[in-house]
Amino acid sequence: MNHSEAVSFIWGTADLLRDSFKRGKYQDVILPLTVLRRIDSVLAPTKEKVLEAYNKYKRELDNPDQILRAASGYAFYNTSRFDFERLVADPPNLAANLRNYIAGFSPNMREVIEKFDFDNTINKLVEADLLYLVVERFKNVDLSPASIDNHAMGTVFEELIRKFNEALNENPGEHFTPRDVVHLMVELMLAGEKDTLLEPGRAVTVYDPCCGSGGLLTITKEHIRDTISPDVRVMLFGQEVNPETFAVAKSDMYLNDPAGRDADNIAFGTVLGDDRHAGQHFDYVIANPPYGKDWKRDEAAVKAEYDRGFAGRFGPGLPSISDGQMLFLEHMIAHMQKPADGGSRMSIIMNGSPLFTGDAGSGPSEIRRWILENDLLEVIVALPTHLFYNTGIPTYVWVITNRKAPERTGKVLLVDATSFWTSMRKSLGDKRREIPADKVGDILRLLEAFEDGEYCRVFSTTDFGYRKITVERPLKLNFQASPERIARLNSEKAFIKLAESKKKDPAAKLAEAEAGRKTQEAIKAMLSTLPGTLFTNREQFIDALKTAERTTGTKLDAATRKAVLSALSKRDESADVCTDSKGATEADPELRDTENVPLSESIGDYFAREVLPYVPDAWVNETVRDPKDGEIGKVGYEINFNRYFYKYVPPRPLDEIEADLRAVENEILELLKQVTD
Repeated sequence: MNHSEAVSFIWGTADLLRDSFKRGKYQDVILPLTVLRRIDSVLAPTKEKVLEAYNKYKRELDNPDQILRAASGYAFYNTSRFDFERLVADPPNLAANLRNYIAGFSPNMREVIEKFDFDNTINKLVEADLLYLVVERFKNVDLSPASIDNHAMGTVFEELIRKFNEALNENPGEHFTPRDVVHLMVELMLAGEKDTLLEPGRAVTVYDPCCGSGGLLTITKEHIRDTISPDVRVMLFGQEVNPETFAVAKSDMYLNDPAGRDADNIAFGTVLGDDRHAGQHFDYVIANPPYGKDWKRDEAAVKAEYDRGFAGRFGPGLPSISDGQMLFLEHMIAHMQKPADGGSRMSIIMNGSPLFTGDAGSGPSEIRRWILENDLLEVIVALPTHLFYNTGIPTYVWVITNRKAPERTGKVLLVDATSFWTSMRKSLGDKRREIPADKVGDILRLLEAFEDGEYCRVFSTTDFGYRKITVERPLKLNFQASPERIARLNSEKAFIKLAESKKKDPAAKLAEAEAGRKTQEAIKAMLSTLPGTLFTNREQFIDALKTAERTTGTKLDAATRKAVLSALSKRDESADVCTDSKGATEADPELRDTENVPLSESIGDYFAREVLPYVPDAWVNETVRDPKDGEIGKVGYEINFNRYFYKYVPPRPLDEIEADLRAVENEILELLKQVTD
């Protein structure tokens, strides 16, 4: 039986469940029974040997765990007398016997099975009178290693998870990573590593902080052992927040590694809020974090760690609360080996948001800045769309390393691999394309060459940076005490507050408000005594206003005077420039603008070329400075693929378009003629 036949047979269980379970609940039945059946098939050859050892030593030893592991040949075992054959042989007691069977697993495997919350599912199957039919069906599928090897079984689990995601219509960020994408990510991460991995006695660690069903980890291990050297000792580490996929990953690793070392390194829980591998560093780090998923659940823990600065994982900055991709990016970098200890290479796939979202000084920009200024980014590969089962959005593989080759120091390679795909014979959800091995080879050759070409460009790390400077223009106002402008006072907050009272006593409150209204009327009357002429100089108007105050005996406080000037003014390019008390030109906040100056260019040269020819009275606000380097303008970083790989496609000639329109018109006329005849 190949993996496709196994998936079809197992998924056929849905026909039994359809009337009693919602489609989104099929996984509660199918996934744990698939795991149990696989384990049952794996342990079958040593079942009697384990029972014999258990019966012999259960009274002599407090904990015969090591003996039972040796008897089973794996890091886990089952001491129940039941297996799937014996379970279906006693239908009346099936529920109790199934629970006895599950309870017979060693503690490490029982912890895995409990993550499925299968006990509640057993109750539901009993209520629906389906337990026997479902267990009997699974008894009839051969999931033994002789029938389906470990690699194929991993594919079975992943195919089932994909089907469950489709049934649940999961968020696009909650998707399973297709094998062709996984292989590309692994190849990019391990590019140029052959000599390092062939060192005698080499042992390496691989870490995935959101490992799902474990595909990225196991394929990395297979790639190293199968294509580089079987002598390399590869140790896997991971963490997963979803209980079902955690159980699949851990059980699969127990089956792949009889010693159980890899499975013991897979932790359960939310990695952003509770890092179960804190303080550990790894040779290779790889992940496909969820896209566009908020991190509100972990907000308190993440912000507390951010406050610790670079003593924690999130020192560079925090992204938007609505998208946690870049938190995973920071987390993964924090788990890389220090350069003094040999350094690491890392492969992460994300959507386009981490490339450019966030303005200069924002969390995302600061994270990009930290990565690029520390020369950690080696390559970004833009992938084709429609590679994933649940979404067709564009995605990008980032390769991060702190052990760059000397000739690549300070450089970044961008690869446009959006055309490196072939169509699938049959679409799987939104997945209509795949990256075949020959296309993967093409991408790797571009990485190896590390030079400009049709599909790739080499940049300096500073090419992605800019300084966001603030451009000011002078404030120019005219003033007039016309009835229309005096009426604007009714919208000024400071003027409105004159008739408001904070007193609690009703009578006092009313009296104070009435006094305020009289003050408002007095101010309006005073303003009516001003000349109705248009003032184009603020100082001259203020002098006239002060004269009116003295003449009428109406005194304006600072807040009210500011409200009066605001109401009676209007922007006027022909008016005189307004100055402050020290004679300095005052900036107009409504004309304030910003410019992004490339880091490779001086602000003065850029300003003289791009700004002054169009607004000669503009100047750079030198008080707006970067908080880190203290220089003028805030530093920002963004990576815009469209800008670097845009290809202009000229529109078709008008003659061709007109010919097409005439052809369509004639076709419509022919159709109408057939209807009317």
